[in-house]
Amino acid sequence: MRTFGVEEEFLIVDPTSGRALPLAGELLRLHDPGDHSFGLASSLPTLAAELHQEQLEVITRPHSSLTALAGDIRAGRSYADSLARKAGSRLAALATSPLPVTPHATRNDRYDALLDKFALTAREQLTCGYHVHVSVSSDEEGVAVLDRIRSWLPLLTALSSNSPFWDGTDSGYASFRTQAWNRWSSAGPAEVFGSAAAYHSLVRRLAVTGVVANPDFDARLSARHPTVEVRVSDICLDARDAVLIAALVRALVETAAREWQAGKQPDMVPAAILRQGAWLASRFGVHGQLLHPLMHRPAAARTVLTALGNHVQDALDEAGDTGYVAESLQRILNEGTGSTRQRQAFPHGGLAYVVANAVALTHRDFAEHLVVGGAAAA
Repeated sequence: MRTFGVEEEFLIVDPTSGRALPLAGELLRLHDPGDHSFGLASSLPTLAAELHQEQLEVITRPHSSLTALAGDIRAGRSYADSLARKAGSRLAALATSPLPVTPHATRNDRYDALLDKFALTAREQLTCGYHVHVSVSSDEEGVAVLDRIRSWLPLLTALSSNSPFWDGTDSGYASFRTQAWNRWSSAGPAEVFGSAAAYHSLVRRLAVTGVVANPDFDARLSARHPTVEVRVSDICLDARDAVLIAALVRALVETAAREWQAGKQPDMVPAAILRQGAWLASRFGVHGQLLHPLMHRPAAARTVLTALGNHVQDALDEAGDTGYVAESLQRILNEGTGSTRQRQAFPHGGLAYVVANAVALTHRDFAEHLVVGGAAAA
């Protein structure tokens, strides 16, 4: 069974005003990895700063079981929020700040260089993503996977869409984070690489340009771990959606690896076409048409997500994740994503209420929905 783990980026907010607060440094100072008083059965999650002080990253350990990963996601959210409370704030799973904000940069050599080079793009880049790492046996297998999952990645953007508001206004997009993120010079879908050597050659050539050292492709080989890293998702407002995305990513990786082993060639669809699929997913989420990954034509979201389920069915069955994925996809199609929840909250109290409601939903207890034997436990 392939192991997988996730990185969740959260917004630090004032629970009353809804404003983003630059408190990441304070939360990290409060974090004591040796503290056993929180009551976790295992070690505390890893916490990390991001580009701006208004956000905090929570990183799980690798797991082979979806149930174990779900438990880590739940515990990580709870623990990091306990630190935020000590600092007079809360953690919200919001992929962009609904209210206007002037971000405060995290000061270190890496981020100073980014801010100097990318100017306004970096200064405004207060976005919270959700990254899934899945183990691969080699760079060759990893690149074969990258070549074969490209067309399916926009569906993950649609399923995770959770950023309708930007700078105090409704952007009209389900995932405006995707639009903001794609301002980075190397962000977005890549062409088919064909081999690990070709992948590493392109990374070196990009570095020689002097613009980017580690490309921000939608999916890439991790520079630190023997994993494929999928980076297209918003942070999920509902932790159950985060668990779903992780299950789907692992199944996509396993399915792609099997196709490669069987000699099936990747779809050579141009990255320019895939970018249109990413735009549709960003604009409409699950409430419109998505680009069908096999035909590259628009189709109803329900049809496209059914195709996704069929594509990864064998991998889900063998992992025991089929029941949870099927139930979760149906729930999202019926109820919507975090973007839906934010827009539903707005008429009840404006953007401050959107944030307060998001805080509650971020930390809603979903223990009764932890995955057991591939289905949600009652």
